[in-house]
Amino acid sequence: MSERRRAPAATVAVLVRDGVLPMELGLVHQLFGAARDPATGDRLYTVRTCAPRPGRIRTDADFHLYADHGLEAVRAAGTVLVPASHETDEELLPGALDAELADALRAARGRVASICTGSFVLGAAGLLDGRRATTHWMSADRFARAFPRVTVDADVLYVDEDPVLTSAGEAAGIDLCLHMIRADHGAAVAADVARRTVVPPHRDGGQAQYIRRPVAQTGVTSTSGSRAWALERLAEPLTLAELAARDAMSVRTYNRRFREETGLTPMTWLARQRVDRAKELLEQTDHTVDRVAAETGFGTGTSLRQHFQSAVGVSPGAYRATFRGR
Repeated sequence: MSERRRAPAATVAVLVRDGVLPMELGLVHQLFGAARDPATGDRLYTVRTCAPRPGRIRTDADFHLYADHGLEAVRAAGTVLVPASHETDEELLPGALDAELADALRAARGRVASICTGSFVLGAAGLLDGRRATTHWMSADRFARAFPRVTVDADVLYVDEDPVLTSAGEAAGIDLCLHMIRADHGAAVAADVARRTVVPPHRDGGQAQYIRRPVAQTGVTSTSGSRAWALERLAEPLTLAELAARDAMSVRTYNRRFREETGLTPMTWLARQRVDRAKELLEQTDHTVDRVAAETGFGTGTSLRQHFQSAVGVSPGAYRATFRGR
């Protein structure tokens, strides 16, 4: 975990421009504003709306908003979020961004992130050159043509190329914000934010943007029953055959249906749920690594360490030291 993440960016600047999508502006304020210190209940972030020039900003809906802060807020913030403005984003090319705005983004002292086609702004500022990035899947081809020095991945919800992050369409902005909160303060704080705002607590960044059948069709058997059943039994050595049997499907049909509904294989999904549960136990209990492994279905401490390092990038011990230490 980097030094930046050990010192969370407490000030969040949301950079809005004419044509901004109100939903994207609102979700940043809502999610970061809902993050609370577990011990005191105090807010963990201050969120500010800023613009290239303070004042009235036109949204893509039938109303205006007022930005109190200018680019000084972008330069000073620990986290900068750039929501989409569909009317101008896709016309941006390298070097085409207003020079003062591009300089402010490059001078930002913390991480810089985009939601949806806000990625075009980061690309035009040169922040994504040589990096992997994503954007809304419908804009990915145009983005790739506009910014050939960027490796575009149109199949994921968000990409963390610390300290520059990008996400897909509007709802993926929720996943990106929760990811950043989780990186700063741990899984328990992020899960509390999700509960407060009634959104899913964790969708991995590598999950597909477009899932063929996220909601079961009428009269078609869903895998939701086995998923709920598995979440209550993460400590048990669950098999693919057992999961398929819960939903009265053959293994082949279950595999296909599961991918259609989640974008993941059943075993990949199960491993991610176990890692998420391990994070909670490492943050909230004094259990040994072996006990955490037993309670999350990994069996041994060695297996947990391997899966945890692969998924999170640090060892269980390092993760606990970071988030229990706060």
